Formats: sequence, C-alpha cells, structure tokens
Amino acid sequence: MKIGFVVNDVATEQSVYTTTRLAMGATQLGHEAWLMGIGDFGYEPDGSLSARARRGTAKNYRSLERYLADVQKPDDEEILPLGDLDVVMLRSDPAEDANENPWANNAGVAFGQLMANAGVLVVNDPTTLASALSKAYVQHFPEAVRPHTLISRDQERISGFVDELGGRAVLKPLQGSGGSGVFLVDRKESPNLKQIIEAIARDGYVVAQEYLPDATDGDVRMFVMNGRLLEVDGKPAAFRRRASGDDIRSNMSAGGKAVKAQVTDEMLALVDAVRPKLVSDGMFLVGLDVVGDKLMEVNVFSPGGLGSCEALHGVDFVPAIIGALEHKVAMRAHYGRELKNIDLATL
Repeated sequence: MKIGFVVNDVATEQSVYTTTRLAMGATQLGHEAWLMGIGDFGYEPDGSLSARARRGTAKNYRSLERYLADVQKPDDEEILPLGDLDVVMLRSDPAEDANENPWANNAGVAFGQLMANAGVLVVNDPTTLASALSKAYVQHFPEAVRPHTLISRDQERISGFVDELGGRAVLKPLQGSGGSGVFLVDRKESPNLKQIIEAIARDGYVVAQEYLPDATDGDVRMFVMNGRLLEVDGKPAAFRRRASGDDIRSNMSAGGKAVKAQVTDEMLALVDAVRPKLVSDGMFLVGLDVVGDKLMEVNVFSPGGLGSCEALHGVDFVPAIIGALEHKVAMRAHYGRELKNIDLATL
C-alpha cells in the first residue's frame, strides 16, 4: 500500500508528532509511506496531480528520531505522482498556518478534494473538512453532549451570557487550536471582561461556554476511529490531559501533562451520540476532547497524543489504524468508484 501523509511542512515535523508515529509504523508494516507539505502540491494542465514528497527508505527503524532524520535528509525529495497513492491522510494543523500562511488551510482541503476525485482514498473526507475549520463544528452534534455555548462578536451579548451562566465562563476564539487565547473569566475575580472580549474579537468571533467544574481535573482526549473508540487488547486510545499549575488549558502544547484516564460509561454514551455525524461526514480518525459527559472539541485535522496513549497503556495503536486503511483499500479494489470517498472513509 502506498500512503501519503499531508503535514504543514515536512521540514518542521517533529519525532513526537502522531503523524511521524503513523508514517514510521506504516513503513515498519511494509508499506510505502510518503510525507508532503501543503505547499508541495502541483496540478498540471493535463489534470494530473503531483507533489514534492519524502520518505524513509529503510525497512526498519530503531526510533522515531532516526526515521524522521531519514525523511528530512537534505536533497532527498522526489516528485511523486499522487495518482499512484492508495491512501492520503490529511494531517496538517490549521492553527499552525493561520497567521503566516492563511492560504494553506484552503489549499490542503482543495488538493484533498482533487486527490479524492482522482480515485485516491482521502481521510478524513476533504469535503467535510472544509466545514470543520472552526470550533463551530461541535455545534452540529447533539445538544445533550455539548456545553451551553454562545458564539458572537457582540460585547454586550457576551457579557450578558456570562451573567446568565452565573458570572463564570470560558472564552476562546472560534478559530485556532492548541489552547491559544483561552480565558476563564469570573465576575467576582476578573473585572477586565471587556478587555478579554475585545482581544479575542479582534481576530474574529468569540466562543463563550459554560464552565464545567470537572475541568479542574483536565479533559480526556479519546481517539475515535470509524465512529468508535479505538481500542487494542481492551486498552482504550485515551488519556487525561491535566493543566500545568493554575492554567486552565490542558492542551499538551500549552504545558498540559498526560496521565491515565478511566473511560466512563458516560464517555462511551457520548461516543455513541456523536457516531452518526462522524460516520456520515467521513471522519475516519478524530480526537474527542471531553470534560465529564460534555464534548468540548472535535479535532478532525491532526489529533495528537497517540504516543501518550502507547506510553500509558503499553500498547501500540498504530497497526490497528493502518490495518483499517488496508481494509478500506481492499474494499475500493472490489467496488471501485461505486463507493464514494465519504462513505469508504468510515467503512
């Protein structure tokens, strides 16, 4: 199987990233794994697609660091006809390019659609990804699993909503990820609500959410594949992210710490509730961020933390993910274009 991994920039990838782990795992399993950046694509006048791409050429690697060093070797780039690929995983982080390369997010989705049209299986489905570029995507899921939320740029309405919530709320930008620009406001302790709203609204819409007391213990990141919790040998691909010190942000990029998480019946019920939407949207692999029994965010682009899952549970989850892709490629061989990309993505 030839599999491509689309990242922000191959040169800036790190060994701890989940994408590196997936690509090396695919290589170790005997597949041909290629890495390419969003700016590496080309569409030719004859309709063919290509990309400047890189791969590790050894059959086995002792570490993620050795693998990535091989991939990132200078002057080792090749022009890859994208029609030769069986699968492409879109794994770029929209927040990483939001400021310096605002064109990148739309380009990644656009070329993903072109590759899908050319017969390559693209996951997650690029057409749906175009509508999931902001935190508003969560609002499409059942109300019962979402925290009480307002999305607005109206300062008076936001202020009034915070009062409706008892004076305590979480404010964050509609765009972005990694915990950037997240504030916990409390009327009793934070008189600068106006300044916080103005700071966030300067770059777009403000998301105001009820504060969930369970958030004091961080949130739980759960990997969901084909609409179901990813499990191997009875171990869930899930971990709890605890904030550092008094910081309310539990994101690993914001200094959060990964610890073992107990997947509760309430969390499993939440996965059941969101499954129909994820499956119908062609979301093969996503990261659900859960506090208590509420869904805070759905990372559909580049959910990270698979290494933390392996370290905490002693289980390698990569073969299960690559195996699921192998199954889809086999189904494509049987059915051809009769199965649309969005359907095959979660089959």
